[in-house]
Amino acid sequence: MGYAEVLALITLFLGVYLFFFLRRLFRFYGMDVKKKSNMAWIALFAGVLAFYGRNLFRTGSVIFLHGVLLSMASDVFALLVRGICRKMPKGKKYAVCKKIYQCGVLPVLAVLFVCVYGYYNMDHIRMTSYQIETKKQVQDYKIVLMTDIHYGTIQNSNVLKNKLEEIERQKPDLILLGGDIVEEGTSRENMEEIFQAIGRMESRYGAYYIYGNHDKQPYTNVRTYTDEELEHAVKSSGVQILEDAYVEIGDDLILAGRGDAAWGATRDRASVEEILHGADRKKYRIMVDHQPIDAKENDRQEVDLLLSGHTHAGQIWPTGYLTEFTGGYNYGQYQEGNCKMIVSSGVAGWRYAIRTGEHCEYVVIELSGTS
Repeated sequence: MGYAEVLALITLFLGVYLFFFLRRLFRFYGMDVKKKSNMAWIALFAGVLAFYGRNLFRTGSVIFLHGVLLSMASDVFALLVRGICRKMPKGKKYAVCKKIYQCGVLPVLAVLFVCVYGYYNMDHIRMTSYQIETKKQVQDYKIVLMTDIHYGTIQNSNVLKNKLEEIERQKPDLILLGGDIVEEGTSRENMEEIFQAIGRMESRYGAYYIYGNHDKQPYTNVRTYTDEELEHAVKSSGVQILEDAYVEIGDDLILAGRGDAAWGATRDRASVEEILHGADRKKYRIMVDHQPIDAKENDRQEVDLLLSGHTHAGQIWPTGYLTEFTGGYNYGQYQEGNCKMIVSSGVAGWRYAIRTGEHCEYVVIELSGTS
């Protein structure tokens, strides 16, 4: 089944549900829903709403779909209550609750709560910490990972600027930028601004950057900067680009960066084996790859730690659960053989000005080995 067929089924399902929901709602407010002309208007209204809700690339549609899901949840809850109370005497409280349910106010209030929470959640960045221990002889490292900043778009830029000071106070040894630092909606001025700000941050071994699927603005015909301008802005800020390459950090660490997989047929990225060719296997090996994929390949090549972002931990509930259900890596720490894997939810979100799934974060990794 193709994308168009799936979208058609979703639209049909939405239309049918909304028809019965609206019929119940209008009946509560006094409409004669048995009248054919009224039924036709309800069907037309349901169809228009279903068509609007099928566009998942609009914030308004996402909010609307939250309302539909919450309405469905209230319907299921109402069915359970009716089943439990079927043989019980119906008092005044039951009648009041029934009217509150029938008037349609519950989904509206729930959506308002979700929107307020989602907007608040998008503009608050947390620190997430991981303690990683290894049997290899490695000195202690404090590594900061920032992914999916999408700077200058849906998150207030001052939120991150203030966090950069907090991150710098962590006194990191390494700063890693895991892709999608900028995107199609980022202006050239904002692109230069964010890399200059990160480049000014103090760290023992500096900052390293890999490209994500959005950084080079592939999803628009109206670009605000060229690949060359992006590369110049990164390098002139003092941030080093790692693309299908590795560097040695200190005497005990290998840091590798992989080109993004999203380019598909337009770009053949190097394999993990090719990237790490010649790298000392006794040293602790870190691979930074924007998308959380190829964990088994990294394990076969004795990568100790794989760092990724891209998923935004779902961002819009319940997307993250669907990713996990289908066997994907969504958020948090995973283990594939001897390879540990950390997937960040990202510093910000993408496209939608709300985040109802997980939170915005930067990651601090405390790496320690045998002395």
